[in-house]
Amino acid sequence: MNAHVTDDSLDYDAVYAGRSPWRLLAPIDHPIEPARCLVSGTGLTHLGSAKNRQAMHAVTADETDSLKMFRWGVEGGKPAPQQIGTAPEWFYKGNGTILRAPGEPLDVPSYAEDGGEEAEIAGVYLVDPLGQPRRIGMAIGNEFSDHVFERKNYLNLAGSKMRSCAIGPELVVDPAFDSVAGTVTIERAGKTFWSQAIATGEAEMCHSLANIEHHHFKFETHRRPGDLHVHYYGAHSLSFGAGVRLAEGDVMAIAFENFGRPLRNPLRVASGPAGLVTIIPL
Repeated sequence: MNAHVTDDSLDYDAVYAGRSPWRLLAPIDHPIEPARCLVSGTGLTHLGSAKNRQAMHAVTADETDSLKMFRWGVEGGKPAPQQIGTAPEWFYKGNGTILRAPGEPLDVPSYAEDGGEEAEIAGVYLVDPLGQPRRIGMAIGNEFSDHVFERKNYLNLAGSKMRSCAIGPELVVDPAFDSVAGTVTIERAGKTFWSQAIATGEAEMCHSLANIEHHHFKFETHRRPGDLHVHYYGAHSLSFGAGVRLAEGDVMAIAFENFGRPLRNPLRVASGPAGLVTIIPL
């Protein structure tokens, strides 16, 4: 290993700030087969997000399915050690081709109705040759979704999540994940347009990390040796919930304490109407 070490060095600050010809990559990828990196997430996990919806204590018999699922998490999402708790909401985002690096744009496609940040921590996992999932570490993530489409009907959740997303800049190995303070900021024309304090970690959630991980990896297809997994743990709150609609060029900046530099990504909106996708028979 030492035989490959040179005296060359890079100014990380300059690379991070975009003042260098070098660019940061996403902190994890599958170098040979991007399709063998599964990107997914868990929703309705954070107490803060439920407070914005008046949480379970204020609901009536007419509670929505989303609040029912959150209540089930409050009641059974943190089981005793070696026990299995209530399954959280789970969604698929795509494969490794949708992962974006810090500084790269997150796209609102022509068929989408909106695009907005979801400031989260994502777990990064590798399945070893024996089929045992191993957590490599965690990174700041922007899960990014179409909230206008989702708001029309909760059954639109699956389609609203099929979007590009970002992680980084740094991958933190074995971080503390009890209560992690952070901020999410929307910058417009170089100035802060909206900002809010957020928090994540097990103390801020109705599901334990072990329970989230069990319910993701209980599926045999998620334990295929050699596969990578990037799994978002859920968001505390969103600018969309505060009535903010992002626009072309807005920069989404997400920071969490002890997780390195903020993750920054601009918003890019596709121009023109959505085209019809046609299928050609074999």
